[in-house]
Amino acid sequence: MSSPVVVVTGAAGALGKAVADVFLAQGSMVLAVDLDEAALSRVYGNQANVRCVAVNLTDASKTKELLTAALVQFGTASVLCNIAGGFDMGPAVHETDDAMWRRLMDMNVATVLNACRVVVPGMQSAGRGKVVNVAAASAISGKGAMGAYCASKSAVARLTESMAAELRESGINVNAVAPSILDTPANRAAMPDADTSKWVSLADLAAVIEFLASTRANAVHGAVVPVIGLS
Repeated sequence: MSSPVVVVTGAAGALGKAVADVFLAQGSMVLAVDLDEAALSRVYGNQANVRCVAVNLTDASKTKELLTAALVQFGTASVLCNIAGGFDMGPAVHETDDAMWRRLMDMNVATVLNACRVVVPGMQSAGRGKVVNVAAASAISGKGAMGAYCASKSAVARLTESMAAELRESGINVNAVAPSILDTPANRAAMPDADTSKWVSLADLAAVIEFLASTRANAVHGAVVPVIGLS
């Protein structure tokens, strides 16, 4: 029997790597998708059961071309983990320029849409699949100086709910996690005086994602699961 195929976007990042490692430990074939080809190579090297796909997920055409080619080679994905995304503070909403709105919507929404456009049809044909998106605890409501980010991550939550309603009859579960601050090297560098014991560990968040991608979550559709640690 061939190994299950799991697509992980943002795979060269800290959370993407933690999620990929969970599925690799289970014997899955991981399609590691990221914008940064050099980072993918550095993180995964020639690791067995990993196929690196370097593509800008905000480019719908290139995503379709390169990710489709990988799926043709390795088979229909049983799991899609949409980890790619980004955070940025900003000015007040009325002072936020078009470039920032587009950047946050591209990073957090277009990446999800473009990956789903390629992966979900195969899941529909197979009659099964799990999609796990990443929303944000801070986007449950609007926050000052975070308008574009909150709007983009709120859109991820609403898309998750809509997709769940559309796809549940096809045997596909679509859910999301909504983490608070993650304990990553980048966040530690940005907030050197913070109490990191209150943050969410990558291993803990990856475990929740793995649960939502497993048969144990077969009855869960359209959930946006808060993962907030002690923060």
